[in-house]
Amino acid sequence: MLTLAKYTIGVGDRFAHQAKAQLEACMIAAKHGVEVIPVWNKSNREHTIIGTEPAATRAAADAAVRELHWNKPYHVDADHIRLDTVDRFLPASDFYTIDVADSINHPADPAVVAAFVNEYAFLCGGLVIPGIADPLVITHTDIERIARKYLKAVQDAGAIYRKIAAAKGTGNFITEVSMDETDSPQTPPELLVILAALATRVPVQTIAPKFTGRFNKGVDYVGDLNQFEKEFHEDLAVIAFAVARFGLPANLKLSVHSGSDKFSIYAPIRRAIRTFDAGLHLKTAGTTWLEEVIGLAEAGGDGLALAKEIYATALTKKDELCAPYATVIDIDAAKLPSAAVVQGWTSKQFLSALRHDPANPAFNPHLRQLVHVGFKVAAKMGDRYLKMLTTCETTIARNVTGNLFDRHIMPLFVG
Repeated sequence: MLTLAKYTIGVGDRFAHQAKAQLEACMIAAKHGVEVIPVWNKSNREHTIIGTEPAATRAAADAAVRELHWNKPYHVDADHIRLDTVDRFLPASDFYTIDVADSINHPADPAVVAAFVNEYAFLCGGLVIPGIADPLVITHTDIERIARKYLKAVQDAGAIYRKIAAAKGTGNFITEVSMDETDSPQTPPELLVILAALATRVPVQTIAPKFTGRFNKGVDYVGDLNQFEKEFHEDLAVIAFAVARFGLPANLKLSVHSGSDKFSIYAPIRRAIRTFDAGLHLKTAGTTWLEEVIGLAEAGGDGLALAKEIYATALTKKDELCAPYATVIDIDAAKLPSAAVVQGWTSKQFLSALRHDPANPAFNPHLRQLVHVGFKVAAKMGDRYLKMLTTCETTIARNVTGNLFDRHIMPLFVG
């Protein structure tokens, strides 16, 4: 079976120009004695907006690996795919993030639910799970409630998995199941029952639950850090228990979606994965696009002018750009500077507002989130934007590599 490494980082590359800079961050990690495997990911929505195909993501990844002589594994992720979108990803991808969030709360057939509840009645009572202080108390009613909420989603994940397996061959790809884009976080008992259901349907190697708190795009975690750490720790304990009890793949690990720039939770995550000697998949899709804009602004001249234009246009299209991401952004329009004000900024002022440095009083998370969802503006610029990426490659690459290694890989995996 194609097996996912212990530590992996999902790297988005919306315009397929930063694969080498992203891979450089993993190569620096290797020099520090830590293997962090890149997984290039790009969703169907992003391909549609930008006008690209998954083959372009594969080509960029392959080229970077070849040019930098990377001799470790790497993967290309069909990010957040569903049954109706998976086909276009089949030739180019070897990693599939199966998104079944929309199927949550859609009940499965009552007879199937009843059979499942009977089969897993042995989970009832107080389960002693190493790593969780108190026994995990699960009742017959709990199993039925969880099955009604999640079993249809697991069945749909199985249907998508079988479609991929029919095309790629069993064991020739990696499967992640994503349940993070939903209203409420999964509790440890829910995660345990979900894993029990997945065990006979999908050989899942990584699962992306929804955690407590806000995981807004491009900015830090918002929530109770103590609660997050407790929850993350217990989820790892449940995974270890489920692997042993249900025969799931031994390398099954948690995936943190919208994980880029969540600086405050990296220390709790690091402690937890070391406690359990567990793996981690961190998705950092949007941060590279932001580093592209930062690199443009840092270059000055035409690069800075284009960065300002992207912001000004995004400001006029704010509602349109934000609508698809309404659940994962919090933008206060009153705190967005006007286009005229930004037009007068120096490179340093633009960088101070956009670069994610919470210690900088000029940092503006509202501007950053708007630019994050504003990649559609750059996509409509077409070749004009792509040519500027080439012109400003030096400053962009430095920012992309430094951001991934210094702010993401280093605090989570190195040392």
